[in-house]
Amino acid sequence: MTDRPRIAAEDYLDALAAHGIDYMFCNPGTDFAPIVEAYARSAKTNAIVPRPMVVPHENCAVGMAHGYTMVTGRPQAVMLHTNVGTANAINMLINASRDRIPMLLTSGRTPFTEAGAEGSRSVHIHWAQEMYDQAGMLREMVKWDYEMKRGDQAAAVVDRALEIASASPQGPAYLSLPREVLGETIEPATSRRVQRAGPRPPTPASDDIEILAGWIAAAKNPLIVTGMLGKDPRDAIALETLVDRWAIPVVPYNTRYFAIGANNPMFQGSAPGPLFADADLIVVFETDVPWIPSKENPPANAKIVQIGEDPLHARLPMRSFPSDMTISASSVSVLEALSAELAGYAMPHVAERRLRLIERSQKLHAEWKAEAESDGASDKITLAWLNWCLRGIIDRNAIVISEYSFRQEYCPLERPGSLFALSSAGGLGWGFPAALGAKLAARSRLVVSVLGDGAYMFANPTACHYVAQMQNLPVLTIVYNNALYGAVRRATLEMYGDGAAAEDDGRFMADLPAPHFEKIVAAHDGFGERVENPADLPAALARAVAAVKSGKQALLNVICPP
Repeated sequence: MTDRPRIAAEDYLDALAAHGIDYMFCNPGTDFAPIVEAYARSAKTNAIVPRPMVVPHENCAVGMAHGYTMVTGRPQAVMLHTNVGTANAINMLINASRDRIPMLLTSGRTPFTEAGAEGSRSVHIHWAQEMYDQAGMLREMVKWDYEMKRGDQAAAVVDRALEIASASPQGPAYLSLPREVLGETIEPATSRRVQRAGPRPPTPASDDIEILAGWIAAAKNPLIVTGMLGKDPRDAIALETLVDRWAIPVVPYNTRYFAIGANNPMFQGSAPGPLFADADLIVVFETDVPWIPSKENPPANAKIVQIGEDPLHARLPMRSFPSDMTISASSVSVLEALSAELAGYAMPHVAERRLRLIERSQKLHAEWKAEAESDGASDKITLAWLNWCLRGIIDRNAIVISEYSFRQEYCPLERPGSLFALSSAGGLGWGFPAALGAKLAARSRLVVSVLGDGAYMFANPTACHYVAQMQNLPVLTIVYNNALYGAVRRATLEMYGDGAAAEDDGRFMADLPAPHFEKIVAAHDGFGERVENPADLPAALARAVAAVKSGKQALLNVICPP
């Protein structure tokens, strides 16, 4: 190989590996020729490079990178085909952006020279795929974007992209890679990345912690609301330490991560509204929408505290939630500082509050159990019964990916890092590929994705089942199949409960007749089963898990009439 001049694509792959990137999830096209050559050369020289993983749909590629990073905390790389491949991936990019997932999203740029250069345009599509501003279609959803101008920039460009993507608040970065530039002949680059230490996540000011601790000590009915808390598993550990000691109720509201286990008496359900009436202090951790103002609001005299690495959620055009104190800091740093500070305070309300919250927790658990068991004895499968039955298969080491309504009320979890849910952006089709990425990152753990039927179809399931089969990623996919766009129906009935659309129970434009999804997984040598009777669900779940543990992917098509 020494007689071949080095090309920029080799520097590019070397730089990715130097940053600890394990995989390049890619959907290749004609712009990939230098990348293919660089990978072929690395195979002959045993160079350390990210493993290429060819994924037959762009949404799946980005979703897998998202899932892998959720579990490991390490950013990964994605490469797509020019403008068309990038356009296909924007839905999943929006989810990654709103969930602050560090990622290097790249795509080739159609050759910009018509002739005369190595890599000039050579096929018909190279003209029509050029754009005036390829990054313009996704710029709002990334922290940084750039087009590599020279081959000898490759290492420095990767360094810049990843240091910005990984800095607080984290998020995707985008890089376009012209074919001619990737194919340029270069001298090996000398990197200075070891001298580019990134900034640490923000920590709270001591004065703010002192004031907040005083408010907590004086509060009779404090409440903690979480959303993205738990992205770092240390968050959940620090939260549990704090609330257990000082008896503070926690409501993970539209949570995207495990914040606290439902068996902890401080877990008070997933809706904050019932606790608002008496709340005199509400501490909001990493929550873009802590309540829906058109439906409920905390008392006017309650103090509100907003905490997060970006507590103003500056990338959201409008957000008008009140705040008596706003702290820019990581959740774990605030929680640990509060625990230390509160140790010196008298807490007159803790003993009474603890007894009251334990009693309320016991009552809630009895209600959830009664609801699930009643549904299990009925003639149709409900969300409560499905979640209750998951108790029989989900152990402490399992990972749950929720793109419908997994609820800890019915199936408590115990371990930080065991729950991941769809971002608040709601870009459907995320759950299945995210589960594949999670399985790739944690092959020894059971990964269960709970999806709605619409979410399953949005995931381009053939592409996902293909990857599961070809990469040996046996995951369990559970489709909660109500043959309905439930969100569309709910929104219609909320706005026009007495309108013409309500006469058809809000089903106009919401009906989603579903095929036999279990046959799709069978086409990929997986286990599939359709379940309609509540009594049949526990045994069907057991059979599906047995298939997964034997190395097969599995899908349960669970029919849940609305």
